[in-house]
Amino acid sequence: MKPIIGITASMETNRAYYSVANRNVKAIQKAGGIPIILPYLANDQEINQITERIDGLYATGGYDIDPILFNEEPHSKLGTIIPERDQAELAMMKKMLEKEKPILGVCRGSQILNIAVGGDMYQDIYSQMDKELLQHSQKAPFDYCSHFVQVEEGTLLYRLTGKSKFRVNSYHHQANRAVPENFQISGKASDGVIEAIESKNHPFVLGLQWHPEGMVDVKDDPSLNIYRGFIDACKEIVSGA
Repeated sequence: MKPIIGITASMETNRAYYSVANRNVKAIQKAGGIPIILPYLANDQEINQITERIDGLYATGGYDIDPILFNEEPHSKLGTIIPERDQAELAMMKKMLEKEKPILGVCRGSQILNIAVGGDMYQDIYSQMDKELLQHSQKAPFDYCSHFVQVEEGTLLYRLTGKSKFRVNSYHHQANRAVPENFQISGKASDGVIEAIESKNHPFVLGLQWHPEGMVDVKDDPSLNIYRGFIDACKEIVSGA
């Protein structure tokens, strides 16, 4: 039995339709999972039911996150927010954490994961971090690796990739800031921007600031191993291990 992976979707401010980049769906399929696209649910009973049915949650990238969720007002550089998405993803993540089911978050997904567990984030790294930064919104093709990430040895990310340093693509202006004690920072860029976080207490809860879904077809890139590790963790839910 292949594991069923719930994929979070994006939406425009007119709320007319959901959208998910096809590369997210293909990454899950290539790693061995069955992807389903999730709507924005607000009812707690429905959220509990859907998180019972899926074996893993894959939180994708997208627009910015409402700063009211970490007790801040909007910075002048804050971009588009979709409040319904924020609330639905937070609720689903909390349920998945309670059930100890795997979570993989990329870009925005890593940030909403950190907020779900009590962390916070920069609304705009370029104006809120007091240092010279790398180009985190690369002007290059999506499957091009633009900067390095340093990986902490002994972490889940290190076990998945087998690397202490590798290059990633980069498309963000927000990033995680404070990470709670039950989580750890497992990867950073050379300028100090947090690139990966993970749970200390769950078998597989990982947030990545870059977009590995765009790299799974690139030779020798560790991205496919990350997705395979995620799907393997979800298979254990299927088997009841």
